[in-house]
Amino acid sequence: MNAHVDGPVPAELSYGPAGATTPGEAHWGESAPEFRRFEQTVVLGRGDETWARVRAAVLEWEIKRRSGFRVLPRGGAGQLVAVDSEYRIVAGWGPVTVHEPVRVVAVVDTADRCGFAYGTLPGHPVSGEEAFVVHRAADGTVSLTLRSLTRAAPDGLWRRAFPALLLAQRFFRRRYLRALVR
Repeated sequence: MNAHVDGPVPAELSYGPAGATTPGEAHWGESAPEFRRFEQTVVLGRGDETWARVRAAVLEWEIKRRSGFRVLPRGGAGQLVAVDSEYRIVAGWGPVTVHEPVRVVAVVDTADRCGFAYGTLPGHPVSGEEAFVVHRAADGTVSLTLRSLTRAAPDGLWRRAFPALLLAQRFFRRRYLRALVR
């Protein structure tokens, strides 16, 4: 393992550029054509109480947890998302367990927009970025937007399993979009 005085050298993301899902922006511009692009928004409710509840939930990985994943902080990361923090996201079905190493690449937390994007690290089943963003309109409507850019992992067994992973991704996207609905 490569190391320096401060500890292990962080792994490079398995894609680039980081932040391509632009969670801080209301409108998502063009993205790299080699990725499968996905964006969907759902209304979660209205008012300050809804906003406070979903804002806290998104920053503490509740969308992933309520969708059936365990989120394990790595290397000093906390439960609250922060740029450059790394996590291992774990999903299990019977005897099969999948580990997804990720790094938070962008965080937004303003009066009316809150969320983050994480990018895949080597060993993740796919390559790309996913963003979870809650936002509220002037009329108090609170919504969740899910954005993702996905392509096959650069190599290995996961690359060959990519078509099956796309099916699993669709299943989990539906869960993500319902995770914060009361």
